[in-house]
Parts: sequence; structure tokens; C-alpha cells
Amino acid sequence: MYPFFRSLLFRLNPETAHQLTLQLIRFAGNIPFSNLFLTQLYKALSKPVQAFGLTFKNPVGLAAGYDKDAVAIQGLSTLGFGHIEVGTVTPQPQPGNPLPRIFRLPEDEAVINRMGFPSRGSEYVQKQFNPSLREGFIGRLKPRSGKKARQMIKKGDVIIGINLGKNKDTPNEEAVLDYLELLQCFASYADYLAINISSPNTVGLRQLQGRAALEGLLTQLHAQRQFEEKRLEKRLPLLVKLAPDLSESELNDAVDVILATHMDGLIVTNTTLAREGLTSGHRGESGGLSGSPLRLRSETVLRQVVKHVDGRVPIVSVGGIMNPEDARRRLDLGATLIQLYTGLIYQGPGLVKKILRER
Repeated sequence: MYPFFRSLLFRLNPETAHQLTLQLIRFAGNIPFSNLFLTQLYKALSKPVQAFGLTFKNPVGLAAGYDKDAVAIQGLSTLGFGHIEVGTVTPQPQPGNPLPRIFRLPEDEAVINRMGFPSRGSEYVQKQFNPSLREGFIGRLKPRSGKKARQMIKKGDVIIGINLGKNKDTPNEEAVLDYLELLQCFASYADYLAINISSPNTVGLRQLQGRAALEGLLTQLHAQRQFEEKRLEKRLPLLVKLAPDLSESELNDAVDVILATHMDGLIVTNTTLAREGLTSGHRGESGGLSGSPLRLRSETVLRQVVKHVDGRVPIVSVGGIMNPEDARRRLDLGATLIQLYTGLIYQGPGLVKKILRER
């Protein structure tokens, strides 16, 4: 049935289609009947996974970028995901890059986006987790310090990650201040936090993946994380999301720093600037490429990271996972968890259930 709906959605501007589907799933998630219906329709096999000190009900998650402002978590939770990563969230609201900024490449089963971290800002996103300000958000309590902070997120349900990014006008020399502010804001709400330093659509952001810059950033984040864990009496895993376009030596350097600064895991990979082999008329658009053309590059990075990490921390694989075979291969290559985004655009929400059924 999804191919029919996809044909209708693909007649719309990509960003309009995305906002429409996001609001529909948001609306459906807030109505008990439709919430229950979707939960039963997309109910997936339970395949628990342990990672970062957390228990995921299955290894399939939703990548950051779909629900940037955490407005549709209830609805998205009905689709069978083991975890949902919201964001990227920035400290202050920002509009992102000018329109148009999303392009479908159907011939290549791909998408190019140059969104540039459009965000309503951390204050808005915090309100989505606070039932005193946002009614209907099941299982979340107003942030508290001490032992009661543990009650805020329902364990055994969908794990919630929050993806953090700096504002466009924040210079790299001050980027750590943005990330520290976000860590403090969301420590109470998140099951884990993801540090996004790899989007190609914020000028200079990827420079933070260099050894010296990355070490300075993550050292300070780890210190702040330890303080928040003590204050809240809860574990707060920190993950780092890397680009697929790093050289072998650059990637090894980044992984070394991530391990040395006591991060809990890696997410590989973000979108790519590469354009090899594309046939679509939109292939020349600037921005990050996702979908089928990213598959081989993402798998190559995964192999290198798995080898270099040697089991010391879990790895989340994302990028070019379009079908159950892709998912199975990532897990067989050593990923602990996987994440979907562009695959959902082309295959529909039933992809999660298919992956778990065939795994």
C-alpha cells in the first residue's frame, strides 16, 4: 500500500511532504485509537540489545533529522523502532539554509539535503518533554534532580536519543559552549546524547573532527557529563557522529580521541559530499547525499571503525540502509545498532518490521 502513498507524496515538494507526514504521525500518536492501531499494525519482534548501559527492545532506530524538534515522538514510537534520535537541536532557534534545500533523486534511490540545522532551539524542544507545558506526552515527568530524575523516561520502552549541534553563527573556537549548554539542558531528558560534528551543511563544522579540536571538545563534554550524572543520579551516555568522507588516517585519529575521552560509542556515518555514479538531474545540488549511493561508503567506514575500536565501545551504523539485506549486513559487520531515514522515504514505515522479521 505504501507505494501508492509514496506516489502521492512524491508529487509534493520534498520538504512539504516531510512536514505533512511528520504532522500526520504526530496527530496519530496523540489519539489513543490511532496510536493503538499503528502500534498493532507495525508491532515488531522483540530482539533486545544491550548497549551504552541501556536496553534497546530491538536494534533498529530512527536517525536524527526526521523529527528535529521532538514534536512527534509518540507517533514515531508506534512504528516499531527500538530507539528514536531527535534533533539536531541547536541552543538558539535558527531557520537553516534557504529554500529549496531537499532534493529527491528517485533514479538513484537517494536524497540530497542542505538543511543547515533548522531548529526551533533548545527551549522549544525541552517543552516537548515537559507534560506541564506539552500535554499528552506519556511517561515523562517534569525534570528533577536526584533519584526522581530516573522516573523521567520509561525504561523498557523506546530509547530516546537527542542529537546536539552548534548554531551556525557560533565560531568553532566557541563551539564547545554550545555543546555544553545543550548537554546541561537535555541531560535530564535523554537516554543518550549524540554529538553532531559531521553535518556537511554548517560551514566549518566538520573541522571539529580534527584531532586537536575534537580532543578539546570531548574532554570538556566528558567532564560536564560526569557532573550531570552525579547531579541526576543517572547514566548519561555520550556518542559522537562522524562523517563518511574522512581519510583513513583522519578517521583513525578521530576514533582514538573518542576512545581516549571516554565517549560511550560512535555513530557512523552522516551524509556524504561524494557524487560518484549518480544519474539524477539533481546530482549537482550541493549538500549531503543519503540513500543507496551512500551504502558502500558507509559500510567501508563501518569495517574500519569496527576493526579499530576492537569491541571497546558499541557502534551505530547509519547511511544507505534501504532494505533488510542492508540491515543484516551492517549487524553482521559488527554494528550493535542501526538507524534508518532515507530507506523509510523509499520503502515506507513497514521497513522496521521487515528488518526485524528477516533478521
